Amino acid sequence: MKEAGIRAYRAMEMARAFDTKLSALYKAGKMYGGVFLGRGHEAIAACEAVFLTKGVDVYNPFIREQAGRCAWGYSVLESARSYLGSAEGCMRGRDGNIHWGVPADGNPAPISHLGAMVSVVAGMLIAKRMQGIQDSVAVLNLGDGTTSVGATHEGCNMVAVEKLPVVIVVTNNQFAYSTPNEREFACASLADRGRGYGFTTHECDGTNFLQTLATMQKAVAAARAGQGPQWVVAETLRMCGHGEHDDASYIPAELKAAFADRDPLAVARRQVQEQGWLSAEDVA
Repeated sequence: MKEAGIRAYRAMEMARAFDTKLSALYKAGKMYGGVFLGRGHEAIAACEAVFLTKGVDVYNPFIREQAGRCAWGYSVLESARSYLGSAEGCMRGRDGNIHWGVPADGNPAPISHLGAMVSVVAGMLIAKRMQGIQDSVAVLNLGDGTTSVGATHEGCNMVAVEKLPVVIVVTNNQFAYSTPNEREFACASLADRGRGYGFTTHECDGTNFLQTLATMQKAVAAARAGQGPQWVVAETLRMCGHGEHDDASYIPAELKAAFADRDPLAVARRQVQEQGWLSAEDVA
């Protein structure tokens, strides 16, 4: 757990620094297209990817999950090339600035809207099964809003029927763009949706680094051990707009205040020191 925790924490720090630079470039008018930051998502993204192996497993993060990409094993250089339209990037400067992936690594380029990726990832695992490849798992991201998309339902039903080793991580950041939870679903918890499909369900506070790390480790290990698909609901707050074009004025002040002391990166910095994994000098 210590080694994975340190790698996940480093990925979070790199992602936050990179996002800060992306925001500055956007505001300076040097970025074309949208910029989508992962502030508030970092612990979830890093902890879900750190237990995967590039080239063996399948990983399909959100477009905003720089922390997940770093924990998976990519440099932020590839994201920078994609955002800046470089022909040296894996997408050769095509398909916008955020929809990039390397299928040969097990990282398919994402399709918007996100529900479409459930069946894509399921197909990748079924292909592995047909080829006799064992011990591969997939981690796939859904947002709270995406769980209401028809393609999500169809894909999740197939994953459950086929008992595929998929971990679906539902990042509940309280808003589907600007639509709050109470206008998205009527069940008590999004975990209920996972149970309805027949998944094993888990819940965690996505702002609590250690809790999130332990939850993701358990879910990935269960999927890899043949225990069927896993559904993880991780609660957080997106600490910025949907994109840098969005001022997030729809987020109530009292909700922002409730999460003011729960910045996942600040929590992780404290926890890795309390655990004795890193010193204050290491963190600095």
